Amino acid sequence: MSIIGVAVLTLSGCGLLGDSDNSGTAGTTTVKISVMPTIDLAPFHLAMRNGYFEAEGLKIESSVAPSGPASVAKMVSGEVDIAYGSYTPFFTAKAQNTADIKIIAACSSAGPSSTMVVTVPGSSVKSITDLPGKRVAVTARGTMSDLLTMSALKTAGVDYQSIQWVTMPFPDTPARLQRGDVDAAFLTEPFVTQAIQTVGAVPLFDTATGPTAGLPTAGYGATAAYVASHGQAVAAFQRVMDRATTEALADRSKIEPLLVEFAKVTPEIAKSTRLLTFESKVDVPSIQRVPDLMRDFGFINQRVDVASMI
Repeated sequence: MSIIGVAVLTLSGCGLLGDSDNSGTAGTTTVKISVMPTIDLAPFHLAMRNGYFEAEGLKIESSVAPSGPASVAKMVSGEVDIAYGSYTPFFTAKAQNTADIKIIAACSSAGPSSTMVVTVPGSSVKSITDLPGKRVAVTARGTMSDLLTMSALKTAGVDYQSIQWVTMPFPDTPARLQRGDVDAAFLTEPFVTQAIQTVGAVPLFDTATGPTAGLPTAGYGATAAYVASHGQAVAAFQRVMDRATTEALADRSKIEPLLVEFAKVTPEIAKSTRLLTFESKVDVPSIQRVPDLMRDFGFINQRVDVASMI
């Protein structure tokens, strides 16, 4: 899938970023961003490694969050300026009116077999129809993890309301699945491939099929107040992510070492893992599918208009 070509914002400005009160050295703007150890952040790390942010006058200070909701919470509290996360916590905050959030860049969508539910040999779960009442691992409730899983279960005619959800970070999941702490687990790549190679995990089903095929999964957000007061910095961030995403899509070999370093997988796993689809531009109709699906499954109780968040 190619990068979706709809601009996120029509903000202008380059060179010295003079609209920030987070000034670092002369001519630079410090931007604090919350990230996670996920595969779709490879373009971000590529930009960091190659100095693309510095070239746009940005000094990036990143911190790691354990989940998308935690990342968004750090942004809402003012701990960071920009949050990476799955789209679901952005739309939850908007629906609950807890924060006025703007989506400033896309990050990824679900490619074939890049978001899977897996189990291990010997488990009582042999197929999707065995999941009712079982313990299923997700990173957090109200995220893309359980949304994709529930949609796939509903499409297959399986009772998704009886699932016992157990929350844990992706890196911890394979070992806990092997220990029997859960019966099955939702994983994204590279953790799917890692679980297969390290604990003999058995894929049960691809969650990005049917209604969720190619579903946008994650992006970057900031508060409306930050966007209004730091427009040039936001525009510079977008230009960097456009550049790095285009480069990552063109040459996989440039990002495989970054998966080893930041997703903490082996070079063999980095080479064989199925990638999510990297994106940087926001396609409003496509992303609108996410809050619509969230409303269908009771994550939110009102319609969220994505266009109003751009």
